[in-house]
Amino acid sequence: MPEITLHAAVSSVQDAMHFLREQLGENHEDLAAHVELAVEELLVNVANYAYQNDSAEKSKKLVLGCRWVNMDGHNQFCVWLRDWGRPFDPFRGASTPDTSLSVEDRDVGGLGVHLIKHVSSHYVYSGADGSNTVELYFMADTAR
Repeated sequence: MPEITLHAAVSSVQDAMHFLREQLGENHEDLAAHVELAVEELLVNVANYAYQNDSAEKSKKLVLGCRWVNMDGHNQFCVWLRDWGRPFDPFRGASTPDTSLSVEDRDVGGLGVHLIKHVSSHYVYSGADGSNTVELYFMADTAR
């Protein structure tokens, strides 16, 4: 399983996108935009919130990995992101933003999780052994 360890910082987004593009290759450009959007949202959330109470800058890391799986007879690209920050399930209790409202009238937050749910075919959070792991699945053999 290919993976990369990154500093949990917004500046790591470019390295994460490069890693994902290498793993997807040219045959899966249809998935790239959705995968990149979702991973960028997750990475930025980890960078901004997971390590808020940790003053040791070098310990602020995350691991990004991916693999191909067959789920229910469909080829899917699975991307996972693991951090060792404070426990947090981004999907639990996440409300659906009212996208019919103007930006000024909407509550702050929640749009990133909404987008992740919309572009992925399946999403899973697990918290174990002091880490947070989010797995996202993207269907490769049919258009969503």
